[in-house]
Amino acid sequence: MTRRLYRFPVLLALALAILAGDAQAGPLAERLKERLQQRAQRQEADGADREDLADLGAGGSALSCAEWSRKVERLQSLSQRRNAGPAPDLADVTYGSGQLEKLDVFMPKRAGREAAPIIMMVHGGGWCVGDKGAASVTGNKVARWVPKGFVFVSVNYPMVADGADALAQAGYVAKAAAFVQANARNWGGDPARLILMGHSAGAHLVSLVNADAELRQANGMRAVLGTVSLDAGAIDVVTQMPRVYPFLRMRYREAFGDAEAGWIAASPFHRLDRKAAPWLGVCSALRKDDPCGQARAYAEKSKGLGLRADVLPERLAHGAINQQLGLPGEYTTQMEAFMAALDPVVARLLTEDRRP
Repeated sequence: MTRRLYRFPVLLALALAILAGDAQAGPLAERLKERLQQRAQRQEADGADREDLADLGAGGSALSCAEWSRKVERLQSLSQRRNAGPAPDLADVTYGSGQLEKLDVFMPKRAGREAAPIIMMVHGGGWCVGDKGAASVTGNKVARWVPKGFVFVSVNYPMVADGADALAQAGYVAKAAAFVQANARNWGGDPARLILMGHSAGAHLVSLVNADAELRQANGMRAVLGTVSLDAGAIDVVTQMPRVYPFLRMRYREAFGDAEAGWIAASPFHRLDRKAAPWLGVCSALRKDDPCGQARAYAEKSKGLGLRADVLPERLAHGAINQQLGLPGEYTTQMEAFMAALDPVVARLLTEDRRP
């Protein structure tokens, strides 16, 4: 123990010297620097799925979507096995002709009395990266809700580097939802009982789809039961753009452009109309850019239109809001209370004991 206590300040001092650019540290310092970098890279890869890697590097240099995507691919190669989610019953089902227009379907093992409600999950990743199969996107949610009798669908969609800005991505999400509704019966699902859910950029996208009746109609969507926004990247895009963390500014400009007219067109707050379904905005109370303020403003506007909208602040980091949903505890219980209020069949499945 004494040796460890002695070695720590020595290593810390050497590390500080390296970070300060101490030219006298020599070959040993170079080796230590390399080891520290490798360890940090492993910790990044071990602690995050591809989606969450989009938010790593706070305080670092601003990267374009293409640059960040290449970095994420390198980090993900170290962690792909550890961070893979559960295997779907149907993998890479195509809902369009594009390479990323695919979805995975998880089906309950036992049929219920009625066709199953459906949760459609949209991954985040700053509109630049992300994958429907990441453990943070599917793991705890599938483990929680599929055994209760829900169909769970996880969706991929084209990224900014593929030529799709945020508004175009919302169109793909609406297209995927219409496909899910059209094919729900093939999976034992009920097309009239679809709940949209998304995290980060995905939360922005499902919120925009929920808010904008013209977008839904243009893509052949029917009504949904409700929408769950998990710490959205932006609910009021006009308000968010000046507040964006410096290391994310380039990516937000690629997603939303530089003109306010484009921000308004892709802003759930500005596109909200009276045809929107009930909405729950989960938000991190730890973020400095105040997503809870935007969620409350959206909820107030919704209520002014006669719509149901609730806000659920959580003292959880951005990634944890996604990863921990589905685990036993107050957070998941509050989420399920919102879902249960949407529909009696959903409520019954969330409360009944379906153990063999």
